[in-house]
Amino acid sequence: MSDDLATLSALLKEPGQPDTVFKAFDAITKRLVGHELFTLLYVDGSEVARIYSNRPTEYPVSGRKPMGPTPWGKHVMEGQKPYLGRDKAGIRWAFFDHELIESMGLGSVINVPAIYDGKVIGTINLLAPEGHYREEHVAPIERLAPMIVPGFLAARAAARAL
Repeated sequence: MSDDLATLSALLKEPGQPDTVFKAFDAITKRLVGHELFTLLYVDGSEVARIYSNRPTEYPVSGRKPMGPTPWGKHVMEGQKPYLGRDKAGIRWAFFDHELIESMGLGSVINVPAIYDGKVIGTINLLAPEGHYREEHVAPIERLAPMIVPGFLAARAAARAL
């Protein structure tokens, strides 16, 4: 884990941000806990906008969805807590697009909020087949989450400049 923090910290100095750190974060989390779908969403009012996806055909970058006024939004966005959905019931509870998620063979999820200045500015989202994730998979992602905050801030600033 400390090597992963050192790797991400060193990459923050490199050009090509935030994609350089986003891709490294994708690879590190895949190695640590596994995933088949990895996305990053930044918060834009009551919506979230996708700024990174390892499967852009199904979940393209710049896609948006309303997530604030939902039970999931209350837990992750307002409560600033990670969400662990172990099975398809957990996916259905959290996401209106559960049919697409399930059609991809996915049935478990970890969502970790990226928090800056007391507010959730984005979410880190990992999905895998049903039953893949367990409680012990959440903490490693939470420990790495602060390393991706600069990427969320840069993406939000770029979107607001448009």
